[in-house]
Amino acid sequence: MSNNTAIYPGTFDPITHGHIDLIVRASKLFKKVVVAVAINPGKTPFFTLAERVELAKLTLRDFDNVEVCGFEGLLIEAAAEKGANIILRGLRAVSDFEYEIQLAAMNRRMQPAIETLFLTPSEQFTYISSSLVREIARLGGDVSDFVAPEVKSALQRKLAQIPDKHHH
Repeated sequence: MSNNTAIYPGTFDPITHGHIDLIVRASKLFKKVVVAVAINPGKTPFFTLAERVELAKLTLRDFDNVEVCGFEGLLIEAAAEKGANIILRGLRAVSDFEYEIQLAAMNRRMQPAIETLFLTPSEQFTYISSSLVREIARLGGDVSDFVAPEVKSALQRKLAQIPDKHHH
């Protein structure tokens, strides 16, 4: 195992088995993995930042070298703050690639000392995304195969608070 610290940024709204799979695999490659939950002002998240951080902490509590934090602003600044020299990104599909390459190039331009590494999901998680999980939950489907039990119940609690527009 290297002496590197990797930062894995994302919205994690909510964290899925796909994310966890990637984090667990990364935790074997790096001394430390920092899961950085983005505020993401561009999107209106389903879960608040505090909720997303809490759910990530709950689902990753068994991994000693994984730390979860929220962050705002530039990723390279969060990386520097956490002593991370590697940015970790997941690539699910070819469609992710163009944007990710652009992002990696921009981050390298701003901070050449930080490398971006890409991991692909394990085959059974390729199709999982947070937005699909939220949609399935919203439509009353079972999300047990895609998220941890804590996340599943958090989704159910959150959906119960939202006035239902479809069944009046």
